[in-house]
Amino acid sequence: MQVAVLGAGYAGLTLARKLERSLPDDATLVVVERTGEHLVQHELHRVVRRPSLADDIVVPLDEVLNCEIREARVESVAPAENRVSLDDGELAYDYAAVCLGAETAFYDLPGVEEHATPLKRLDHAREIRDDFTALDGGRVVVGGAGLSGVQVAGELAALAREEAVDAEIVLLEQFAEVAPEFPANFREAVRSELEARDVEVRTGTAVERADGNEIALADGSALAYDQFVWTGGIRGPDALGGDRPRVDSTLRLGDGTFVVGDAARVVDGDGESVPASAQAAVREARVVAKNIARLVEGGDDVFDPRLDQFTFDSPGWLVSVGDGAVAQIGPTVVTGTAAKALKATVGVRYLSSVGAVRNAVELIGEELGE
Repeated sequence: MQVAVLGAGYAGLTLARKLERSLPDDATLVVVERTGEHLVQHELHRVVRRPSLADDIVVPLDEVLNCEIREARVESVAPAENRVSLDDGELAYDYAAVCLGAETAFYDLPGVEEHATPLKRLDHAREIRDDFTALDGGRVVVGGAGLSGVQVAGELAALAREEAVDAEIVLLEQFAEVAPEFPANFREAVRSELEARDVEVRTGTAVERADGNEIALADGSALAYDQFVWTGGIRGPDALGGDRPRVDSTLRLGDGTFVVGDAARVVDGDGESVPASAQAAVREARVVAKNIARLVEGGDDVFDPRLDQFTFDSPGWLVSVGDGAVAQIGPTVVTGTAAKALKATVGVRYLSSVGAVRNAVELIGEELGE
């Protein structure tokens, strides 16, 4: 019996660690991750301002997993055949979870992918920093005011103060509010934190196209820029044709295949759409780990075992904005020191939960040093 976990982001790593403890001895587990490492994605924006954090937020998989780790790129998944095509061959499985995360969506906007830098990998964070520190005055435009856009705009504003870069930071959002998918009091607090740090926020402003010098907006105006960062949305992984398949609360794509985390559009047991987020991915992975272990152990001769249903109930939300942060716990929104402490605690707790204790210790040292 072979079980495959494709990808080792939040969903993949959490799932693999759970399966290592719950699969029977006669089952084999393989994790496919092209980098051989896990990246703590929610801290990536901070590398723009604190390059030394890169080592703290990268976890070698062989330090936290005991199963087979295959460093290969997933090219395609065939759920009907229980087969995966990799860049170095093929992999057959009895059960698998697609945990490949999401890629940046550029929505076929002419020139945007060519001229803007996304923020999905360490190289992106380093490129954003290098381009910014090379500026001799000018305007930086961040397209998309979801949490990633808010965080990178906040880091750039803080970096401008620290490095005495005379830069104007502009954050664009096509909807009427920043962080548009979140509660009103959280959105309002986020916008206040941005504006307190001299980030110019332009909502109701959609990008139509870009060239090497300016961005054309939907209202017919143009915005000149010296640096362009794009955090305007997500699409599915290439291995799924760029789609994020819709799955129900079992997260099952086929009889033997599950999709977990940002790679899917999940409708939970209450019929609610689940937001693409780290906390959702981790919680989904816990449910899928139980279900895969149950399927591997087998049901009776007629029916598969009954599978658990995933229901998402978030305890709150956190976002950093430069040296500040905004946290929502239940209906209450907090900022300042309390929010920053919560943000640091969440990162350290997550790293500890996946066995990356050294990284957790070093991250809290950076936080306290800061």
